[in-house]
Amino acid sequence: MGQGTETVGAGSGGKLEITPMSVVYAAKTATDKPTRGLFAVVTVKERPMTDVAAAETTPTEKGGWQWIAADGQASNNEANIFLKGFDSGGPIRSGASQVRARTFDISNAQRGGILRYTDGEGKTFRWTIPAQDSGPQADQVKKVLAG
Repeated sequence: MGQGTETVGAGSGGKLEITPMSVVYAAKTATDKPTRGLFAVVTVKERPMTDVAAAETTPTEKGGWQWIAADGQASNNEANIFLKGFDSGGPIRSGASQVRARTFDISNAQRGGILRYTDGEGKTFRWTIPAQDSGPQADQVKKVLAG
């Protein structure tokens, strides 16, 4: 975590620097419970690297985010959890940056592992995620999760 990578945006438009920053594991939020036992919430700082707005790819574009546990088991179970203060989608205008949250519904045994992102050109990027809460936004994420 903390290592930025330049990726190609959705529809091969623009470039985004993506940097996973923090991770928090939660057994519940103020309004939701995971079906598999645990939410893994990863904050990601995103910044366009071109003069045009850029957006993440999505699974419908054969891209997007995936959680890969230490045992190699891949999970596409991205949970649709709204976290106030952590925008979760859409293009980011040139010259701006945003910290967004990606939440995965995982089992406790899947703590830690690899966060994988596939960009607009089909290129895959990987970051090692620790098995314990960590990073500069961890306390803020915990407060938002608690409601």
